Amino acid sequence: MKYKRSLLKLSGEALMGKKEFGFHSSSLQKYAEEVKKVVDIGGQVAIVIGGGNIFRGLSNKNMKKKMIGRIGGDYMGMLATVINGIAFQAYLENLGICTSIQTAIRMDQIAEPFVKDRAIHHLEKGRVVIFVAGLGNPYFTTDTAAVLRAMEIKADVLLKGTRVDGIYTDDPEKDKYAKKLTSISFDMAYKMEIKVMDKTAFILGNENNLPIIIFDINKKGNLKKVISGEKIGTIVSK
Repeated sequence: MKYKRSLLKLSGEALMGKKEFGFHSSSLQKYAEEVKKVVDIGGQVAIVIGGGNIFRGLSNKNMKKKMIGRIGGDYMGMLATVINGIAFQAYLENLGICTSIQTAIRMDQIAEPFVKDRAIHHLEKGRVVIFVAGLGNPYFTTDTAAVLRAMEIKADVLLKGTRVDGIYTDDPEKDKYAKKLTSISFDMAYKMEIKVMDKTAFILGNENNLPIIIFDINKKGNLKKVISGEKIGTIVSK
């Protein structure tokens, strides 16, 4: 196993499947089974899930009309990640995986507050830790939260699970000649203005020497392959 401890970042949209809103049971089940494969071989997994399947702040029409400000919208998005975390926890525990939800915004009846050392203890005991509510502050995306949490728990790698199998020279859905890049530097990611993660997340990854792998989470077995060191997706590193 190449990466003993990893942080998996999933978008909220990934949980929707083909629906336009909310959860798709088969998607939750599929991702839970992928995580179980890693836990079964001794991998330590932490997870950050976005909230875009429930609420996406900047694109919300009420925000565009100034009815809901950026700060309020961001807090609503944080609460959406809590809902996603609870849902994903249920599917993981149905597979016999012990989990812990840690939240950046205190809600004691639902989850324990984020404590770095406690999160690491859970991981060392074989539990999956789900981080919710972002960083507890507006203006930060869940991508940025994922990088910071990965650094705090001393993860070996951050895995960004998407519906594409890596980074391409152009949009592969629009340009049939677009070429997949198996590895790029953080500097190159800046110059290419890669949209799969926000720029702040890449900057933090670069400054703290945290490799980020972009891969297709929907292909069965890919998560375990990435953890094992197979060349799946695109790795962004120094």
